[in-house]
Amino acid sequence: MTTKLSLATLDAIEAKAGVPGYDRHDLKAGIVHFGVGNFHRAHQAVYLDDLFNLGRDRDWAIIGAGILPSDEVIRAKLEAQDFLTTVVEQDNNRTAARVTGAMIAYLKPGDTPAIVAQLASPFIRIVSLTITEGGYFIDPASGAFNPEHPAIVEDAGNPSSPKTVFGLILAGLAGRRAKGIPPFTVMSCDNIPGNGEVTHAAISGLARLSDPVFADWIDANVAFPNGMVDRITPATGAREIGIVASDYGIDDAWPVFCEEFKQWVLEDDFPQGRPALEEVGVQFVSDVAPYEHMKIRILNGGHAAIAYPAALLDIHFVHEAMEEPLIRAFLAKLEHEEIIPVIPPVPDTDLKDYYSLIEKRFSNPKIGDTIARLAQDGSNRQPKFILPSTADRLGRGEDVVGLSLVSALWCRYFVGKSDSGKDIVFNDANADRLHAAALAAKDEPAAFLALSDIFGDVAQSDLFRRRFAHALKTLSEKGTRATLQFYLDGELGE
Repeated sequence: MTTKLSLATLDAIEAKAGVPGYDRHDLKAGIVHFGVGNFHRAHQAVYLDDLFNLGRDRDWAIIGAGILPSDEVIRAKLEAQDFLTTVVEQDNNRTAARVTGAMIAYLKPGDTPAIVAQLASPFIRIVSLTITEGGYFIDPASGAFNPEHPAIVEDAGNPSSPKTVFGLILAGLAGRRAKGIPPFTVMSCDNIPGNGEVTHAAISGLARLSDPVFADWIDANVAFPNGMVDRITPATGAREIGIVASDYGIDDAWPVFCEEFKQWVLEDDFPQGRPALEEVGVQFVSDVAPYEHMKIRILNGGHAAIAYPAALLDIHFVHEAMEEPLIRAFLAKLEHEEIIPVIPPVPDTDLKDYYSLIEKRFSNPKIGDTIARLAQDGSNRQPKFILPSTADRLGRGEDVVGLSLVSALWCRYFVGKSDSGKDIVFNDANADRLHAAALAAKDEPAAFLALSDIFGDVAQSDLFRRRFAHALKTLSEKGTRATLQFYLDGELGE
């Protein structure tokens, strides 16, 4: 028998799971968050829940917001359970569930007047975002804001009826400016190098298309702190909902599972104040860049590296990929020989020790993270997680055998069949052209590298082109297992 999750049932749930140690009616909103997905609920919302449980800063509760039709499905599920979430933390030796209550409302997607009014409220002092790497309208090759994207062009022409998250934020800032209310801080929680700077470029860039004076005001007055966020958080499905029901007796329509580890490193740039997150483990630093480089190149780059060989070998879970000796050894060699050597020093951190931690986290069998999740959205992830390491090594005159193999594995994946002949289901906004380019690359490898918006200047390197072509040919002729073994034996060359 299960108990439907709600504020009224927390006393019954407390016997099997942790529950908020505060009265939700005591909370007041201070943050609007766009992108109420699993990562947000396992990360930012958990930190705030921890803080509220300490009796601190209860005027910093979250109001959720979204812009996609799918966001309404999520909003309805959360509203039906009073915006509570069951968070299940899973480590190799420990599993525990808790109910978090940091979110107190969720605005209806598409209700532009209500969203803009909330953003213009003086009580809102932070607007945060978890909208995925692909949500920032970035040109993948240049890394710059793309003012020619159709959604941006539409918002620039209709600033009073915005459709994008950045258009909504601009409308909220415009309302505050008109009323003399200080602007909120905009805080990205996405895995993008310099995520604050990228967010600044998108918001200011959109404003500049219709009102350059407003853009200048934003540049002078709005804070965009950079931050590094980290917690492995798989998607929720029937498996996760069933575990919460069977193991904890909780009927939660959308629980979230995650590893026990979490990290948040943040620049302390919040002119209108912020919650005392340092009390619950957030690191405030003057420069996030070293931490970002470390995490994005080693962890996210590691995920991107193992996703495609695992998919080609029909491996479903991430921990199963790490149990495959060829993939585990491939990742270790790639990280130690090509990725870690081009990462700048990180304060009080040994990068080899950090990799050992990442290897342990990837191997966690309880987390249930899937290869399909890692393999999705490669057209946005490869230019951010893999190709920067490739470019750095090429710039230093160093070889890129392993990193070229990662790109070749991605290309081979987009042929659409695993090594056993099973169909691969793509999950990428650019899937059609990636598939077409991968098919063309079977005869002419340069066809895949011709995706200049993804590969940029890296594709102009003779060394990279040779290494990529040879790796792709080997994958096509010998298969994934043999190619990985050639790489491990130092025989992949040209």
